[in-house]
Amino acid sequence: MCTIFEALLSLLDRGEDAVLVTIVSAEGSTPRGAGAQLLAGREGLIAGTVGGGPGEAQALALAAELLRKKQSALRRLELRHGGELDSVCGGEQEALFQFIPHDSAAWRALAREVLERLESHETGWLALEMGADPVLLDERPGGPAWDGKRLALPLPVGERVVIFGGGHCALALVPVLRSVGFRVAVFDDRPEFAGAERFPEAETVICHAYTDIAAGLALTAEDYAVVMTSGHRHDFEVEEQLLRRPLAYVGVMGSRTKTAYVNGKLREAGVPEEAIGRVHTPIGTAIKAVTPEEIAVSITGELIYERALRREAAGAVEHGCPSHL
Repeated sequence: MCTIFEALLSLLDRGEDAVLVTIVSAEGSTPRGAGAQLLAGREGLIAGTVGGGPGEAQALALAAELLRKKQSALRRLELRHGGELDSVCGGEQEALFQFIPHDSAAWRALAREVLERLESHETGWLALEMGADPVLLDERPGGPAWDGKRLALPLPVGERVVIFGGGHCALALVPVLRSVGFRVAVFDDRPEFAGAERFPEAETVICHAYTDIAAGLALTAEDYAVVMTSGHRHDFEVEEQLLRRPLAYVGVMGSRTKTAYVNGKLREAGVPEEAIGRVHTPIGTAIKAVTPEEIAVSITGELIYERALRREAAGAVEHGCPSHL
């Protein structure tokens, strides 16, 4: 969304019209679901994607037609076998095509506000409606995401992952997490492992004692925590604090022997069994990862999945065709 609205402002500044294409619903197997967007101009695709392939080709052709006519429309994109644009997915996408004139003050103001909120990680909901100016809401409106007339999209401010431990695995993990839209904070008690120059892609790097996380970093219920400290004692210190508060996710790197030891200490400290059972350990998807780079891919894969589950529960997730994943 950030790239799309940056590109939109650039087009408007150059005095060019645009068409914003937003998938509002999807049926069957499709490459992208509700919320996928692309921006088209007189030169074709400018930014974003609704899934590539035949569906996107249809979307761009329709966008070019509507750009010439200076019109908005609601259209269906067919992704079925046969015909000139044969597709193996076999589904349908319904798309909202919104014509944006170069002199639209409403769209220009909206684009600027969206970018400001994304820059400051401020939440909000973008309401898009046929035949009406877009609106930015502070809270999610009631009812279904798409009601046949209006679609409300959450601003992708980026979920935050807090990595406890700034070792070699964290070095590999930070850039991978950033590449898929997570914000990242790194927390370590050793100055040589907690410098901003060591993690240039991290949003925040904190050097503080593991025994008092709250004094060094304010956690929220939307945070994802990844524990990969330098030893059993620090793992216990961190987990004991994390598991006494609500978090989106807690994952811990380590062997089953290490996990059993730390879990025993957590029970002795009075941490509820239900909280211990929420911990993802060994962390990551089971791909037999060995190197730090492979471990980073494994952990990121699990976090992508957990993020998708949370977005789905909030009614803001896309559903894709497996052949495109």
